[in-house]
Amino acid sequence: MAKAKSTAFFCKECGFESAKWMGQCPGCKEWNTFVEEPVRNEGKGRNVLKSVQALVGEPSKPRSLSQVSLEENDKIYTRIKELDRVLGGGIVPGALVLVGGDPGIGKSTLLLQVCKNLSDDSKKVLYVSGEESLKQIKIRAMRIGSFTENLLLLCETNLDIITSTIKELNPDVVVIDSIQTMYNEEVGAAPGSVSQVRESTSVLMQLAKGLGVSIFIVGHVTKEGTVAGPRVLEHMVDTVLYFEGDRHASYRVLRGVKNRFGSTNEIGVFEMRKEGLIEVLNPSEYMLEGKPQGASGSIVTCSMEGTRPILLEIQALVCQSNFGIPRRQATGTDFNRVNLLMAVLEKRVGYQLSNCDAYVNLAGGIKIQEPAIDLGIVMAVMSSYKNRPIDDRLIAFGEVGLSGEVRSVSMAEQRVLEAKKLGFTTCVLPESCMDSLSGKGISLDGLKLVPVRSVRDAIDLI
Repeated sequence: MAKAKSTAFFCKECGFESAKWMGQCPGCKEWNTFVEEPVRNEGKGRNVLKSVQALVGEPSKPRSLSQVSLEENDKIYTRIKELDRVLGGGIVPGALVLVGGDPGIGKSTLLLQVCKNLSDDSKKVLYVSGEESLKQIKIRAMRIGSFTENLLLLCETNLDIITSTIKELNPDVVVIDSIQTMYNEEVGAAPGSVSQVRESTSVLMQLAKGLGVSIFIVGHVTKEGTVAGPRVLEHMVDTVLYFEGDRHASYRVLRGVKNRFGSTNEIGVFEMRKEGLIEVLNPSEYMLEGKPQGASGSIVTCSMEGTRPILLEIQALVCQSNFGIPRRQATGTDFNRVNLLMAVLEKRVGYQLSNCDAYVNLAGGIKIQEPAIDLGIVMAVMSSYKNRPIDDRLIAFGEVGLSGEVRSVSMAEQRVLEAKKLGFTTCVLPESCMDSLSGKGISLDGLKLVPVRSVRDAIDLI
């Protein structure tokens, strides 16, 4: 009888398992993603599942939907409004949350602040670190403030010990920092490998659902910006949060990529200071700090992130190219979208931009993909091309089509009110958005609305 193989090949992107190496993964169609790792012993694996199910104390029984009680007070509030907004109103008991981001961007600092607030609210919190010692954690905690006895620290990488500790303490919230350092003895692979990350997350998921404990998992990211390990990790958890922003800049953006309990369009903005991460309650005002006065190629536009309007500055620099092939560069927005808009200006409006270098930048380092900033990009490019500055109190938003038309965008009312609140006097918007604003009794004292139908109409305002 042939002996069973002790190793198998796993896809690093989606976790697809194969008995032999393949160049392209059949699951996610990515190339050169298979790695060879030991296979878990099936008998031991069944014992792990049984031990986790035993934590509940009773067998699972089917229930009707009417028997399940749901109250808004069940959510745990972190007292960090920006984080609660991204989470969908607070921490749901039994939720498994994955927090990813570049090294040094503030993942551990934010979670340590969450632990402080929850411990102050008489919640029992367990902070498990596989990367730092107790003294190192205390040094970091001293910058944030004083902690109560409700916060317990554990420096451990053995998942069996962590499981037994959670069973014994039965905390309200657990933080695992990080999942790549956790080690499950039932899996023969090294810590951080595809098998270890997948099996460790599976055990933590069953702990969260069985005991009703909310668990935060910190995940390292690859050079592409995704969480290291199999992509199936993001499918297993309830919520995926990503920290964005330049680590050398002071602000951070927390974005929800997946959320079973709320919207995935919400973002939270923080500022990194020596005492930790501080909430930025008005991101628009923060993003517009330092805007140049009377400079060509600069305009303010409005983007919606979930239910929150954010005003930001678009900068453009257009100059004659010294080479045969003009250079295009976009920072903070889609590069191909900028090329498309410049092609519209050449074809529909008649400006010869094929011999010009063009650089477009969203000031502050924020990344926006919403089509509503198209009109702002077009006006900034033409302002730099004509070397004519745009009024500092003018704001523009709208989507631009291939025919040069300016199409309507969603939530025009919120965008206009945000512009008025920050003192803008002129708002250039799609003509089709005027119908949604009329008849709502919106007070626009001091704000002039300028509807435009095409990009030519908008350029004539420069």
